[in-house]
Amino acid sequence: MTDSADANSQAIQRFKEGLYCAESVLATLASRLGIDNPQVPAIATGFCSGLSQTAGPCGALTGAVMGLGLAFGRNDGTGSVQRTYEAVQTLVERFTEEFGATGCADLLGCHLGTAEGRQTFTDNKLHRRCMTYTGRAAELAAQLIGNDASTDTVVKPGYCG
Repeated sequence: MTDSADANSQAIQRFKEGLYCAESVLATLASRLGIDNPQVPAIATGFCSGLSQTAGPCGALTGAVMGLGLAFGRNDGTGSVQRTYEAVQTLVERFTEEFGATGCADLLGCHLGTAEGRQTFTDNKLHRRCMTYTGRAAELAAQLIGNDASTDTVVKPGYCG
């Protein structure tokens, strides 16, 4: 795996190429984990724009959570969730410390599920903020994945449990 700062630029590049926040972060982290599956962004689509414009959690953050699941998640009901939960808790803590919130509407100052909110998003070029959140969420998750000494529970490409 390459330096975690690369995850930031890779996620931003995917965003610039047309993927949204959660899609960009998950695709970046999956790629870094050696998972090359064209369905990866599709898994994240519903999490973009604050849980499909419902003012839910930041899509970049949820994409990072899914990426941590790829790295540390369990493949059956007998495995422990502790490693994943600890990584997610650390991610959320760091993201919140840096940006002050985890909710899309709180981070952007508008509700993307309304015409007024979408207009505010466009008028204020808030996509630039989203790129920042996207890059940083990917970087924070990559740091957590890279800091873990053991990679024996990383989900293997093509493994479906």
